[in-house]
Amino acid sequence: MESVKELYRIGIGPSSSHTMAPRKAAEEFKARNPIAEAFRVTLFGSLAATGKGHLTDKAIREALSPSPVEIIWKPGETLPAHPNGMEFEALVDREVVSKWRAYSIGGGALRDDEGFEPEADIYGQVTMCGLVDWTRMTGRTLWEYVEDHEGREIWEYLTRVWGVMKDTVNRGLNTTGALPGAIHLARRASSYYSKSRLFSPGLQRTSLLSAYAMAVAEENAAGGMVVCAPTCGSCGVLPAVLLYLQETHGSSDIDILHALATAGLVGNIVKSNASISGAEVGCQGEIGTACAMAAAAAVQLLGGTPAQMEYAAEMGIEHHLGLTCDPVEGLVQIPCIERNAFAATRAYDAAVFALVSDGTHRISFDEVVETMKQTGSDLEQSYRETSTGGLAAVYRESHVSKEMKDE
Repeated sequence: MESVKELYRIGIGPSSSHTMAPRKAAEEFKARNPIAEAFRVTLFGSLAATGKGHLTDKAIREALSPSPVEIIWKPGETLPAHPNGMEFEALVDREVVSKWRAYSIGGGALRDDEGFEPEADIYGQVTMCGLVDWTRMTGRTLWEYVEDHEGREIWEYLTRVWGVMKDTVNRGLNTTGALPGAIHLARRASSYYSKSRLFSPGLQRTSLLSAYAMAVAEENAAGGMVVCAPTCGSCGVLPAVLLYLQETHGSSDIDILHALATAGLVGNIVKSNASISGAEVGCQGEIGTACAMAAAAAVQLLGGTPAQMEYAAEMGIEHHLGLTCDPVEGLVQIPCIERNAFAATRAYDAAVFALVSDGTHRISFDEVVETMKQTGSDLEQSYRETSTGGLAAVYRESHVSKEMKDE
């Protein structure tokens, strides 16, 4: 498995797959072709289907600026290697002098026809079962496993990650108005946060977790700075749970950094053995993984054992199996923002459920990850981030009908 730094990527939303990775690919291609006078970029499959709503074209144009850029959209054509394919061409005197195909594989990561990004595999264990066995044999913790393989410098990076997460929550809670895009969705995190102060402790927990998660998700939808956890579309779940526990249970910043490390292992296992790409396996790979990461982190902060962390993480994905990726109008807004809020509350509940148990259960985390991968491959393409099925299709049909009646 790669460094958790590759999971917790810091960048501009609204999508790690459709915004961050294409921007990175464009920057790399530009650096390879300094003599290019213009560029042509062809987007395939999911990248083309929802690219405009995810600001893919804007990210690419900014990265290739000031050169002229022609963007070709091919939503009906998918490259064999991955649903999120793109082809870059560099032009001199209107002739193609260089060509490169790249794939956005989830969480801001890239690969090309030669393979994945040249990031080193630094972890020996690639399963949760192996990690839990390691803790039993050594008497040590999951976050110590991260430190052993990443070095103490990992804490400096995770300190930055936690700082960005808190800043994003704060911005989201203090910003109102409509989000960009055709559906003109109103921000609600600020209102939810204000109302939470009126509630009893039980109701306040749900409202605060929801407000924090929505604050981050709304900032992401507005193209703000976020941390992938594991993606931009699911970036509100983990910071919401961590911040809530810090405020209500007195978790220190060091505790939070250790929890981030453990959550990073959970996300990396899914990334390595299945997928965190909504275009590949649906939203279960994004929001389900985020829920699993947050659930394991919460168990650790609340004093649970590695076995209980594994159980909580397993429930986080298990109860999101089959979740489709069907963003309305190709925007990371409906149902994405609310899904962050519900996944945050579910992660907390999974943590409590695991804590009252002894950690014993029948389906392992590794088995549910394999199930998620298979379920994702069984989903029709229309339910994997193309905006051609599910809520996106129903919304489009109902609004077209309404517009026709109004005319």
